[in-house]
Amino acid sequence: MGAAAAIALVFAGCCINVVFLELLITAEPGSGNIITFAQFLFISLEGLVFTSRLGTRPSVIPLRDYLVLVVMFFIVNITNNLAFRFRISMPLHIIFRSGGLIANLIMGWLVLGRHYSIDKCVSVTMITAGTLLATLASSDVTVSTKDSDGGNEDVGMPVFLMGISLLTFALFLSARMGIFQECLYRKHGKHAREALFYIHILSMPGFLLTHASIAEHVDKFNNSPPLQSMAPLPVLAKVPKLWMFLVANMLTQYVCISSVFSLTTHCSSLTVTLVLTLRKFLSLIFSIIYFRNPFTLCHWLSTVLVFTGTLLFSDVPRKLLEGAERRNKMDVQPEFGRAFPITRWASTATFFFTEFINAAGRSLVPTPLQTTCLSTTTVDVNQLMTFAMGIAVLRKLLGDES
Repeated sequence: MGAAAAIALVFAGCCINVVFLELLITAEPGSGNIITFAQFLFISLEGLVFTSRLGTRPSVIPLRDYLVLVVMFFIVNITNNLAFRFRISMPLHIIFRSGGLIANLIMGWLVLGRHYSIDKCVSVTMITAGTLLATLASSDVTVSTKDSDGGNEDVGMPVFLMGISLLTFALFLSARMGIFQECLYRKHGKHAREALFYIHILSMPGFLLTHASIAEHVDKFNNSPPLQSMAPLPVLAKVPKLWMFLVANMLTQYVCISSVFSLTTHCSSLTVTLVLTLRKFLSLIFSIIYFRNPFTLCHWLSTVLVFTGTLLFSDVPRKLLEGAERRNKMDVQPEFGRAFPITRWASTATFFFTEFINAAGRSLVPTPLQTTCLSTTTVDVNQLMTFAMGIAVLRKLLGDES
């Protein structure tokens, strides 16, 4: 699978996955364990057949290293899904997990002794402010929610803070897991399919701890009504709708996470960060519009802060500006360009489309396990970002012309 195909499948798989995840969480807020179990089971069975060849192909990375990743990976997934029990809304869940760069910066400084520039610190400050603003805004809109019977259920601040604490713990543990995975890739090389299989199949025994919750929701799923839209199809007419949602979520999650693992073997961390950030942004917007989740002005401001800070952290504006300056220096007809500056503007505009895709070749191995499931894509986001960065370059060109 090439990089372009991986990027397309990340957007398609993750953005469709969020639809079925929201449908499941809306119907059964405590169904996180059975959702995670179904996803892990499907990926494990697929990897057992196609990756390990029924156990006949040995692993390149030692199993003891995978076991460390498995423990952290399993805890992160269970904790993130457990947060839904504490009335954490889907928009807040997406925004909060988008602050993973903050946790990576802190853990990189504490564990690896890395130092960061002022630009990185400014971007982290923006992400932190956006996350805190979204948390405070969501604490107002989640205090009163509806229970499964349709009545009003008061959710106090301690319950909400418990959900926030779970998300914070998962955020930092995910960052530590990413550092450990980066060290493994640096030592043994990139083996995305192998890592995807072993991390999931070695996690399966951990679901014994949640077997009661899984069995409970099996009964609830069996008692859910069938979809009326499936009535013309005899085979699916009597299938409970929650099982259909779960199968769709499981398949789209496989497309999503396997594409993320594949993307890490083709692209640098900059490209992976850009793709996942835009995917999260589209997931957030879709969740708000389609499912009509509460979203105030503070939420919009926090969204802008989080995703703008993430792009700044990835050095995208600087790399695009540097590329545009190199393009201008290679102008073979400078006098014509000065007499007709529109030609330089046009070349800069077209340059953005290629530079945006190729801007990423300067980073270390990314940490794909920091994201799992969640996320109809629109070209408007890319157009707006390209337009905003284009304005900055055009202003510089205008200054050069004067």
